[in-house]
Amino acid sequence: MATAIARHAGARHVVVTDISDYRLSLATAAGANAVINVAHTPLNTVQHELGMKEGFDIGLEMSGAPTALTDMIENMNHGGRIAMLGLPHGDITIDWGKMITHMLTIKGIYGREMYETWYAMSQMMATSPLLRDTVSAVITHRYPAEDFEEAFAAARTGQCGKVVLNWD
Repeated sequence: MATAIARHAGARHVVVTDISDYRLSLATAAGANAVINVAHTPLNTVQHELGMKEGFDIGLEMSGAPTALTDMIENMNHGGRIAMLGLPHGDITIDWGKMITHMLTIKGIYGREMYETWYAMSQMMATSPLLRDTVSAVITHRYPAEDFEEAFAAARTGQCGKVVLNWD
C-alpha cells in the first residue's frame, strides 16, 4: 500500500525490499520502480540500476527487522528521513556516527499519528480511482472476525498482502 501512496505523492523512485517474493510482486504491481529480496541482494545495487548518484531521501521501515534498518541507514542520502512503522524483533545496533554525519532523522510512527496518516490516505483515495484500485489490489485475504485465527495464520505465511478482518 505504501508503494501506491508514495507513487501517487510523486516519489521519483519507489524501491521496496522484503524477503517475501510474493509481497515483492504485489509491490511491483502497485508501481514500485524496483523490488529487492534482501535475503539475496544488497539494497545498494538498485541505486546503480536506477542511475541514482546519492542515497534515498525517505525510508519507511515496516518490517521491524534489525538488518533492514541498518541497511537502510547505510543507503540514505544526507538529510534523509526514516519513518519506523514496524516493531523491532530484537535489539538494533545503530551506526550513530553515520546518523550524525549524514544528518539523518528517525521518527517512530504509531498510534494517533498513524490514524491521521490513514485519514489523509483515505482522502487521496476518494479523489483518485486509480490509487483506490491499486491499494485495493493489495488486499489479498478477507475473513469474518470470528475466523481471526485463520487470518493470523495466513498473515504469518508471508504469502499474502493485507489481510482484513470484517467485523460486520
